[in-house]
Amino acid sequence: MIDIQSLEKEIEGKMESTLEYLEDTLSRIRAGRANLHILDNVRIDYYGTQSPLTSAATVSTPDAKSILIQPWERSMLKIIEKAILDSDVGITPENNGEVIRLGIPPLTEERRKQLVRQIKQEAEDAKISIRNFRREGMDAIKKGVKDGLPEDTGKNAEVSLQKLHDKYIKLIDDAFEVKEKEVLTV
Repeated sequence: MIDIQSLEKEIEGKMESTLEYLEDTLSRIRAGRANLHILDNVRIDYYGTQSPLTSAATVSTPDAKSILIQPWERSMLKIIEKAILDSDVGITPENNGEVIRLGIPPLTEERRKQLVRQIKQEAEDAKISIRNFRREGMDAIKKGVKDGLPEDTGKNAEVSLQKLHDKYIKLIDDAFEVKEKEVLTV
C-alpha cells in the first residue's frame, strides 16, 4: 500500500531541489553588475589540489562594476590569473602585482536579450522537471488506487499534488521575472 504523505514529501523535496538548482544557476549569470557567484566554477591548483578560488584568496566587490581578488600568498597571483583566463567567466583579469581586479563590462542590448533567452530556457527546463515530478507522483497514486487505496484518498492526493505543482511553477516564474528585470535594467 502506498503512503501518500511520504510520497508528497518526496515529490516536494525533488521540486525544492529543482528550484534551488535554478536559483543557483541564475545567480551565476552575469547581469552587468559585479557578482561573486560568477567565480564559483573557477578552480585553481592549490598545492597540488584542485580547489575553489575562495580557498586561496579573499574575493570582494569594492563597487558595482568590479571584483577584487586578493590572494593570501603573492605566489598564487599567476595561478589565479591563469585559472580565470581558462574558465568560462569571459573577463580578462588585471594583475597589478598585489591584487587581481576583474572589471565587469557593461552589457550590450543584444547580449541582454541573449541572457534573457538563456534565463527563460533555464526556467523552462525547471518547469519541465516539476511537471515530470508531478506526473511521477500521479502515476504512483493511480497505481496505489489499483492496489486498493480508496479512490477518494487518491483524488485528494492528486489535488494536493497539483497544488504543490502550481506553487513551484509560480516560484519558478517569480525567479525568472526577478532575474529578467535584473538583466534588462541598465
